[in-house]
Amino acid sequence: MTRPSRAAIIERKIRSGEYPPGTRLPGELTMTHEHKVGPGTVRRALDILRDRGLVVTVRARGSFVSDPLPPAPEM
Repeated sequence: MTRPSRAAIIERKIRSGEYPPGTRLPGELTMTHEHKVGPGTVRRALDILRDRGLVVTVRARGSFVSDPLPPAPEM
């Protein structure tokens, strides 16, 4: 069984409402400790989430959940 990617875990938290639209995501350092991964992994996860339209990053302010959220992909 494979582990879900960090991007998938964060996306699940966004879609479930744990990180509601418009809220600031935890900082990179917090996420590295929370997910027990390196900063590069967190950056890659945020890049993926930005590409999916789930996150916007504002320089010197942080990353925020998009408001409104794009629709979830169909399975």
